[in-house]
Amino acid sequence: MKATIFHNPKCGTSRKTLEILRDAGCDVWIHEYLKNPPSRDDLVRLYARAGITPREGLRAKEALAEDLGLTRPEVSDDEILDAMVRHPILINRPIVETSKGVRLCRPQDTVREIL
Repeated sequence: MKATIFHNPKCGTSRKTLEILRDAGCDVWIHEYLKNPPSRDDLVRLYARAGITPREGLRAKEALAEDLGLTRPEVSDDEILDAMVRHPILINRPIVETSKGVRLCRPQDTVREIL
């Protein structure tokens, strides 16, 4: 099975998810999203396939999210997406895509749902 992981090698959860994918025999394409951020359209598509909102995909514990006011309830999905494109550190990870779907893999075992 082919899989794409939106990965941050400094993140333990992301590394563990990648290990699960490799142990399952997946052909993994590693997308280091901090070096090569996904487009706004990519994020919209990924979140739609995952069945989550951009707010649910926001790394809210990142200090920048608070600094930009993105944790306020009235902030729109469009504002969150625009901020994620400008500051990819705000994208919660890892996100994994396979032919069976997309998951935000927190915790890492969530990836098993799409293997």
